[in-house]
Amino acid sequence: MSDAYKSAGVDIDAGERLVRAISPMAKSTARPGADSALGGFGGLFDLKAAGFNDPILVSGADGVGTKLKLAVAMDRHDTIGIDLVAMCANDVLAQGAEPLFFLDYFATGGLDEKVAANVVSGIADGCRQAGCALIGGETAEMPGMYADGEYDLAGFCVGAAERGALLPAGVADGDILIGLASSGAHSNGYSLIRKIIDDTDSLLDAPAPFDASVTLGDALLAPTRIYTRSLIPHIRSGHVRAFAHITGGGITDNVPRIMPEGLAPHYDVGALPLPPLFGWLKEAGGLSDEAMHRTFNCGVGGVVVCAPEKSDNLVSVLNNAGESARIIGEVRKS
Repeated sequence: MSDAYKSAGVDIDAGERLVRAISPMAKSTARPGADSALGGFGGLFDLKAAGFNDPILVSGADGVGTKLKLAVAMDRHDTIGIDLVAMCANDVLAQGAEPLFFLDYFATGGLDEKVAANVVSGIADGCRQAGCALIGGETAEMPGMYADGEYDLAGFCVGAAERGALLPAGVADGDILIGLASSGAHSNGYSLIRKIIDDTDSLLDAPAPFDASVTLGDALLAPTRIYTRSLIPHIRSGHVRAFAHITGGGITDNVPRIMPEGLAPHYDVGALPLPPLFGWLKEAGGLSDEAMHRTFNCGVGGVVVCAPEKSDNLVSVLNNAGESARIIGEVRKS
């Protein structure tokens, strides 16, 4: 039967070999509450073993968009999984929840075991960065659905917070906005980025027009930053009143989502200079400021809201934790 299925384009044996190959990767993400063993019909997680008393579960699902097209074009598949975890884990974090476990969906027309293993290695890396366990997923081989060499990804993250500790909470007039630097374009705006590349005849393997020390492709494939480990202690201490993950819609659309009615973010424009990558995209694409801030993160991957008296110390602590944090504005009556 497997030979018959293989003649139709589905290799069951390859799928089983892949599971065996990625099992150690999943095991490397084990954390309290999950042993990250693969092979069952469902993944298990023990909330009590994770230290929760009265938890609220928070879930998120996302993908990485057409950034996948660049990974395929460059035959670089070892970091796109970090993007997948980041897009989901940072969203869960924005609700004040600690990411606990992650599941992935990998779909392709014909399974390339090496490519799939590289993708999952990135997912495992992202899970370790986020502190969540990779406890399951699905590999779908669907001949005719995808062009040769192409694949699609989806991720699913579940986190938890103690009842009464969800974000946003207590955002008030006069609170301070702290921007956390992004590592690049993260995973948004890549359809426009690819259009700009095509329109300008730019080459992915050539030095980047804005930084000759790296190729354009390497700069654009820089994985999305994961903010979990830096922020969780301060969310739990109550010093963080809200957190916005800057994804599609940019600062313009995402920060207002964490504002109570009657309040709005106000920015210090001088604290929001465009990093070189985004300066090039703006010039090469002939983009307005509005288009930039509604499409890209423009160098700010996350925005933290805190009380004024906590802001300077929080900026210092976040910088010491490896972030690049700075005050970018404040909350005011709208």
